[in-house]
Amino acid sequence: MRVFACLISLCLLAQPAFSEPLPMPASAQLCVGCHGPTGGGIEPVGPRIAGLSAEYIAQQIALFQQGKRQNPIMAPMAMTLQGDKITQVSEYFASQALPEIKLHIRGDTVSFNEPASTLVYQGDWGRLIPACVTCHGPSTLGGGQFPRLAGQQASYIKTQLLAWQTGTRKGDVDGMMASIANKLTAAEIDALASYLAAIK
Repeated sequence: MRVFACLISLCLLAQPAFSEPLPMPASAQLCVGCHGPTGGGIEPVGPRIAGLSAEYIAQQIALFQQGKRQNPIMAPMAMTLQGDKITQVSEYFASQALPEIKLHIRGDTVSFNEPASTLVYQGDWGRLIPACVTCHGPSTLGGGQFPRLAGQQASYIKTQLLAWQTGTRKGDVDGMMASIANKLTAAEIDALASYLAAIK
């Protein structure tokens, strides 16, 4: 049932369309040092946040403020954003364009000789691990409350999967991501991070 809930949420919570990038608000200036002026990310300091939904960005700011996501840099940064500033920052980075990616269909893409590809497009139902695309959408482009994984920094993807494992990142519905991450081996996390980062 959780899988179908993910699919329904992904359809209902589609990203709002921005006809063109919004001008940078003053409240976003603090983000530039780590995420870049258009949210393209600066590895290894800050991940790419351009093109994530405004809903997702605002939710993550709230999780940092509540201590459900832990990061010594982001936690105090998030606390500087209150009220309308959260909306301004979220909508600004959500409006930033990203390169288009060819959508891959599960049956056409999965390679059973490549474990990461199998996890991304088919999952591992023997371990109750759904495919990444089930919630993160075609080619893991994300939408609504599910972030884009395609083209994200491999180091960041790995760090976040480990954070789900250790419990330093929370806030997922019904502990879904923590449950999935805790079923992954270290080798699978490395492979997934590299595979998802290479989707460009």
